[in-house]
Amino acid sequence: MRAQHSCFGFDRPQADGLFFCLFPDPDTADRLASYAAQVCIRYRRSARPLAPERLHVSLLGFGPFPGLPPALVASVVEAAAAIVARPFEVTFDRAMSFLGAPRPLVLCGAGVGELMAFRGLLGGAIEKRGLGRPRPGYMPHITLLYDTCGIEEHAIEPIRWTVREFVLVHSLLGQGRHIPLGRWRLEGG
Repeated sequence: MRAQHSCFGFDRPQADGLFFCLFPDPDTADRLASYAAQVCIRYRRSARPLAPERLHVSLLGFGPFPGLPPALVASVVEAAAAIVARPFEVTFDRAMSFLGAPRPLVLCGAGVGELMAFRGLLGGAIEKRGLGRPRPGYMPHITLLYDTCGIEEHAIEPIRWTVREFVLVHSLLGQGRHIPLGRWRLEGG
C-alpha cells in the first residue's frame, strides 16, 4: 500500500510540493550562478541558469499534493523544531549532468559527510512522527540549470560554505516558485 506522501521525490505532477533544503549564503549563491553562466559559455549552451535565490540542496521532500495538507505541514514543522545540530561545512567539487528531460546540470562533491549525517538526523525526526521514511540512494547536489544536452562529470574549483540553517519550502511545481515556510538555525548539538 502506498503512503499518502513520500519522503523525497515527486511521483506525479500536481500543484504543490513540500521539502526541506539548505540554501547557500548570498555570496556562495552568486559564485554558483557565475559558474553556471561560465558552463553555458564554455559548452555553448542556450539554457538559462537558475536564479541565485533558487539554488539549494534538497534534503527531504513530501508530495506532490493538490494543495498543501495543513496537518502534514504542522507535523513537519514540529519535527524540524526538535532538531539540535551544529553548523557544518559542505563542499561541492564536481559538475555533471543527471539523466532526465531536460537534463539537470548539477554540482556534487565528496565534502558532504556532515550533510549526510544531518539528513539522517532530520529523516529520523520525520520517521519518528510517522511522516514517511527517507528514500535510499540520496546524492546531495545543487541543480544549476536544465538543458537538452548533458556534460560529462568533471572536477571544478571547490565551492564551499558553512550551513547555518535549514529551511522548509512550499514548492509551486511547474512555476519555478519556492516559498519558505520556516527556518531553523543550527546552533547546538
